[in-house]
Amino acid sequence: MSETEAGTRSLQPDELVDTLVQSAFATMGVLNRICAEHDLSLTLLRVLAILWDRRLRVTALADYLGLDKSSTTGMVGRAEKRGLLRRAPSPHDGRAVDVFITPAGAELAERIRSDVARALAPMTDELTHAEQRRLQALLQRVTP
Repeated sequence: MSETEAGTRSLQPDELVDTLVQSAFATMGVLNRICAEHDLSLTLLRVLAILWDRRLRVTALADYLGLDKSSTTGMVGRAEKRGLLRRAPSPHDGRAVDVFITPAGAELAERIRSDVARALAPMTDELTHAEQRRLQALLQRVTP
């Protein structure tokens, strides 16, 4: 059996990058479609995911997103008007204001999570459980 047949051939420099990019494009396509179905931006979806299990100040949220504070403040305000997020005084520092997800925001995030899982299932259903675990471990290892 040749190296190519055995799957042990060395990768060409761009092969792995191309595969990662194709996978990212497929995943982003699913996320963008589902966000559009819920009238949500991809950035706001990230906010709901970040705030799923924590409260943050706007500056910390902006850091997570890689945005400036004023852009993040505007987005939080728009999400607050939709009932997805709330701002309230920090329980740890009375001078600070935290942003957190509301029950309606958490419900929407959970619906989207289910929609995304269903939409991405065809990408992983053909893998064995061991392959799925290996893929997850590898992706976690290379994701910042």
